Amino acid sequence: MLKRTQYQSALGGRVGGRCKTRTTVSGEIMGLLAEIRTNPIIAAVRDIRDLEKAVASKVNAIFLLTGDINSLSECVEFVQEAGKGVYLHLDLIKGLGHDRAAVGYLARKVKPNGVISTRSNLLKSAKAEGLYTIQRIFMLDSLSLRTAMFSIRKTEPDAVECLPAIIPRVFSELVHEVRQPIIAGGLIKHYSELIKTLRSGVKAVSISSQQFWNYSLKKEDFDESRGIY
Repeated sequence: MLKRTQYQSALGGRVGGRCKTRTTVSGEIMGLLAEIRTNPIIAAVRDIRDLEKAVASKVNAIFLLTGDINSLSECVEFVQEAGKGVYLHLDLIKGLGHDRAAVGYLARKVKPNGVISTRSNLLKSAKAEGLYTIQRIFMLDSLSLRTAMFSIRKTEPDAVECLPAIIPRVFSELVHEVRQPIIAGGLIKHYSELIKTLRSGVKAVSISSQQFWNYSLKKEDFDESRGIY
């Protein structure tokens, strides 16, 4: 597990105090939809050493798919101080239990903008704690699609992350079946794939490939189909 000194070294030693919750001019708490409104690319960070690059990039939101219980607070603090949203994948955090108590600890002590999980029980606990919840689902075949839609309706997350991101036809169907915003993730390698996926109706795309984190998309590349303006 990363020690604090190792974490500071990875981020150039820049760890400060906790930032306050970010709000809009009207005083409403900023959520994921506000963060992806002008940039639908979300940085998916799998290695803690890449967190600084994600924070320095053009993205407004970061999915943290790594970390351990000892480094999470510093990671979240670092991202939020840069004015970006950070969403923790509960299933991938080392040293964190998969129960209500663990989620309560994250909500009160770590204070991320939201959480990601494939587990309905964790997402329900996170919602009860006031966290933004993202349910991750995998599209393998028609059966997995039906199972996922049933789980989404039962769990009622705030958003859904669907993998892999290279099945835009399925996204076009899914966005009409569930009320939650859809985020596509995984396996995108080319700009043309990114645009095709965004035009399928999803609200954003989470990408681990750093070459996409600083892309400057034109509004017409994603505006019409996303329908959030």
